[in-house]
Amino acid sequence: MIGVLVTGATTAIGERLVRALVADTRVRHVIAVGRSPETHALPFAHGDRLTYVHVDLAKSRRVHELLFGLARDLEIEVVVHLDQHQNAFNKGKRVHQETVEATRSILELSHRHPTIRRVVLKSYAEVYKVSLELPVLVTEDHPLNLDPRAPQYIRDRVEADLTACSRMGFLDAEVVVLRCAEALGPGTGSQLFSFLDAPLALRPAGFDPMVNVATIADIAVALELATHGSGEGVFNVPGFDTLPLSESIRKWGTPCVPAPGPLIRNAYRLRHAVVGAGFSYGINRRRMHYGLVLAGNRAADELGYVPENPVDWPVGGPVRT
Repeated sequence: MIGVLVTGATTAIGERLVRALVADTRVRHVIAVGRSPETHALPFAHGDRLTYVHVDLAKSRRVHELLFGLARDLEIEVVVHLDQHQNAFNKGKRVHQETVEATRSILELSHRHPTIRRVVLKSYAEVYKVSLELPVLVTEDHPLNLDPRAPQYIRDRVEADLTACSRMGFLDAEVVVLRCAEALGPGTGSQLFSFLDAPLALRPAGFDPMVNVATIADIAVALELATHGSGEGVFNVPGFDTLPLSESIRKWGTPCVPAPGPLIRNAYRLRHAVVGAGFSYGINRRRMHYGLVLAGNRAADELGYVPENPVDWPVGGPVRT
């Protein structure tokens, strides 16, 4: 039996994973780390096999106190790091600390930790470069988006991902990076969910890229499999549904209007300014033109992960492909 520490435990994916780990007879104890106070944390009964703590991971001292305090006392062996900044419009040092520096601190402290033997980082499909010249079906050796002009939202995710990849083989602990498809649902930080869950969807005229989307349930399964796995590596975690963007809009039931790119950018900027909507066309422009679909062969072969849960589309039911 192992002890597992999960950061981002109060997110939709984190909560689902914590539930699964607490019910897993192979897990001795779970430390759930979240941003909510202890009195407003996890809305389910868990007995004495779960400890919830509120920790600001952007502060390296707090990370040290967590790993060399409670985690050491409870002999935690696996850290699953989910907690990265989700707001695409926020910028600055604090955002960078939450996404990059927290990841770096966990990795560095795990190197000399007496009990931690494995660190699993949930990364994102958004780290990949998308262009007309590159294939839509993406394997783990596909180029990353290293454009220095990219929004901080992308740059930070790429840096956190590369920070973990660069530690593989150099730490006492194993390092695993899961580059996950977007999980359609509230509380996931999904840009596509913000795009679909709106009164109107503006799609680039003349373009209809393929998209691959996952469910919270499948992403949690992949994370649990990686928790119990062995060895290091980078793994794509695709979702069950692969379909054209226009079809995803139709199945979500959102009215759609094709429009020129500059008009779409300005419209979504205005919408964010007025109602605080989370979708940023600037971040997603290339993916809305050329598309990106994750190839999950490596995760299937080495982790045993195969997506099994189609999205419960509001209109027309699940997509079967």
